[in-house]
Amino acid sequence: MRRPIKKRPVVSPDIVYGQVDVERLINYVMLRGQKETARKIVYGAFEIIKNDKETGDDPVEVYNTALRNAGPLMEVRSRRVGGANYQVPREVRPERRVSLSLRWIIGAARKQKGIPMHKALAKEIMMAAKEEGEAIKKKEDMHKMAEANRAFAHFAW
Repeated sequence: MRRPIKKRPVVSPDIVYGQVDVERLINYVMLRGQKETARKIVYGAFEIIKNDKETGDDPVEVYNTALRNAGPLMEVRSRRVGGANYQVPREVRPERRVSLSLRWIIGAARKQKGIPMHKALAKEIMMAAKEEGEAIKKKEDMHKMAEANRAFAHFAW
């Protein structure tokens, strides 16, 4: 029997830009319930993006482009068939695509040691918008894995 569909909490828009996606980014950046600190980090990063000469004026547009670029289209899921485990390529649902891209962008920003988080996050968002950086590399690795296991696509459920 399949699991019931999970009821996800509705995220309200953020206070500065009025965007649900920006509030979702703030929630992903937040650690130990410190939402104000997460807001300062995200809005600081957006300020850096806004003041950058290459990216232009609108940081929300750059952020949305980065989300689209870093989101994977295919992934591999483990499937047990006749005593053997196969890596079966599957298409990624849109909400999972967004959550994976957010997770990868923030993870890449956290890995950068020695610079403040808002600068690291701004750098990673701008790099993802230009289709560069660690989050894009992770997406490409996932696509390569799905392509390599394409022979097992007939095991998809």
